[in-house]
Amino acid sequence: MKIYSWNTLFRNKELDRAFEFISHADFDIFCLQEVSEEFLKRLQTLPYHLVYRTDVERLFKNGDVHNYIVILSTHPIASQGEIPFSEYWPLLPWRARIFVNLMPSRFFSKIRNRGALYADVTIHETVVRIFNLHLILAQPAWRLKEFEMAMAKRDPSKPTIVCGDFNTLQAPHITPLNWILGGDLADALLFSRERTHIEQRFVEHKLTNPLYGGITHPVSQSQLDHILVSHSFSIKHAEISPDRIGSDHHPIYVETT
Repeated sequence: MKIYSWNTLFRNKELDRAFEFISHADFDIFCLQEVSEEFLKRLQTLPYHLVYRTDVERLFKNGDVHNYIVILSTHPIASQGEIPFSEYWPLLPWRARIFVNLMPSRFFSKIRNRGALYADVTIHETVVRIFNLHLILAQPAWRLKEFEMAMAKRDPSKPTIVCGDFNTLQAPHITPLNWILGGDLADALLFSRERTHIEQRFVEHKLTNPLYGGITHPVSQSQLDHILVSHSFSIKHAEISPDRIGSDHHPIYVETT
């Protein structure tokens, strides 16, 4: 199996190149996050099976903008399901709300209607459950909670692939965001703690992170983006694409047997 995952960035200005990249990629599964309405319509013209749901609704002064998470498959999709996430804005402390309101809207805005997506894909007579997640950029405890909500939808009888942008922050220059957006001081100062905790959860769920140690988001210098596979798969190849194609995230790729 050949699997891609990519946060395309909702304000991506290179959508023609992005569409060319996706349409010519050799893949079985391609998971996308932060897909704009315009780009979703273009993806729906491709000769692949496709399911989607709202990734996040961004509330701007001049109107609301919907982004989507998308699973593209070259194999039949037998079924799909959604995982609605909690509305966290009312729970954020005042420092977080002030920060969001002061920052340029292209970076931060009030949000709602977030959620994850999964699909059962039939590949060579085997049904594989594919998850596509975009975890909240707030505090580590909330991200971990959302990850566990998704894993509660696993089917033990099916091999599992978990794709997405987990927003796991692991470098000292970026983890202060954890405190600003509602976490405690330890979430900011113990900059490697979140990576340690989430890797422990991967082990407990018997999932492999083939890109461990890689940097998928240059600004944060962190592995935000993941393709996790259950132990029924063997890793043949894993890489981070050097060309971000208008996004702030690198596309990532894993080939399994």
